[in-house]
Amino acid sequence: MSAAQKNIEAAYAFAMSVRPKVGGFPYLAEVFRQAGVTRNRWALPSCQTIYVTSAGNVVQQLPNLVVGAADVPAFDRDALIRALRIDQAGESTFPEFLQATWQAGVVAYDVDFVERRVTYMGAVDETYVEAYPAVTVHWPR
Repeated sequence: MSAAQKNIEAAYAFAMSVRPKVGGFPYLAEVFRQAGVTRNRWALPSCQTIYVTSAGNVVQQLPNLVVGAADVPAFDRDALIRALRIDQAGESTFPEFLQATWQAGVVAYDVDFVERRVTYMGAVDETYVEAYPAVTVHWPR
């Protein structure tokens, strides 16, 4: 396992131990930022994520949301915002969040840990950008 992979794994484990159930994403994001992760790029429905870090870039593959051929849902900004609010309220799991964003027509999203914003993208150049708040977390590396 590379130093970058170990760093991401350690940051994730710590973040999950300190993040609140409601509104927890900014805590995860802040720990990743402190760990030197500048971006996290997700491709849906394959659930492939790339962490862009100061220690090297890491790809992670989670279980696909779709197997075989499937129609891409139309981009639905309102459905995406509902999925975000449900997740922010702590009322969904991460796999449920990924499924809901896919059903809202999101084919990719990009988390910018420096600018504290997430850009959600549809198949035909649609986008929705949402900022998240800064929080204070002290990651004792």
